[in-house]
Amino acid sequence: MSIVERVRAAVEPLLATQSLTVYDVEHTGSVLRITIDAPRHEGEASVDLEAIAHATRLISVTLDEQDPIPGKYTLEVSSPGLERPLRTSAHFEGAIGTTVSVKTVPGYDGERRLKGLLAAADEHGITVDGLQLSYDDIDKARTVFEWGPAPKPGKQQAAKTNTKAKAGKAT
Repeated sequence: MSIVERVRAAVEPLLATQSLTVYDVEHTGSVLRITIDAPRHEGEASVDLEAIAHATRLISVTLDEQDPIPGKYTLEVSSPGLERPLRTSAHFEGAIGTTVSVKTVPGYDGERRLKGLLAAADEHGITVDGLQLSYDDIDKARTVFEWGPAPKPGKQQAAKTNTKAKAGKAT
């Protein structure tokens, strides 16, 4: 069992008691990065700072007890954020219907950077704006958060009406 698998096995049941889930586990060099998530409610962040701090303390104690990583390491616990990294098929499947940004691997026969609607994802690959990509073709991917408020109902229509009225006066 790999270090990532041992850490995930130790941490998932612990976080489940806090109504949290493990979004991702990465172990690179001397850094262990655990990304946690929670069910979202309209207008709320997925995980707040207080939940991350509490989860970090729980995870740290558990990893000290079980010692799944030989040697020293730095523990980082965070939320996936608004623009979530997509690394696994489960990540992509959870993002179906959202806008994603995809960077393909060097040497890919096609566009190097894509941005569009993630229409489908399965264990083999994804479909973005009608283009099918295998996971081997993807270097990096993330969801895209659309910044700015949505137009208020009636505001856009009123602007069009005013433009037409001004255009009518000019002729």
